[in-house]
Amino acid sequence: MNGFDDLDIVFSTDKGRIKPEKKPQAAPKGDGIVRVGRETKGRKGKGMTVVAGVPLHPEGLKDLAKTLKQKCGTGGTVKGRTIEIQGDFRDLLAAELQSMGYTVKKSGG
Repeated sequence: MNGFDDLDIVFSTDKGRIKPEKKPQAAPKGDGIVRVGRETKGRKGKGMTVVAGVPLHPEGLKDLAKTLKQKCGTGGTVKGRTIEIQGDFRDLLAAELQSMGYTVKKSGG
C-alpha cells in the first residue's frame, strides 16, 4: 500500500484524460405547487419576482425563464432551482404559469 489506492484516476498515458460520466438530472420532486413571490433582500431595495418549486430539470427551467422574461419584457436569471425576474410581476407570472398548467400560489407580502 502506497496511500494512492483510494484516489480516482485523473490521467493515464494509456487512454489520456479520464472524465467522470455525467448522470442525467431528473426533475426534483416537490409538493407540485409553484410559488411566486417578491424579494428585496440583498438587492439594495430593488424588488425581484422569485418563482420557486417548478418541477423541471435545469434545461427546462432555463427555457421557462426565457419565456417568462420575454412575457414581462425584462431581465432575470436562474439561480439554483429558482427563477428570478427583475421587477414586480407576481400577478402576470402567476396568470402565465396557470395558463401553462401549473398550480400556482402567491407567497410573501
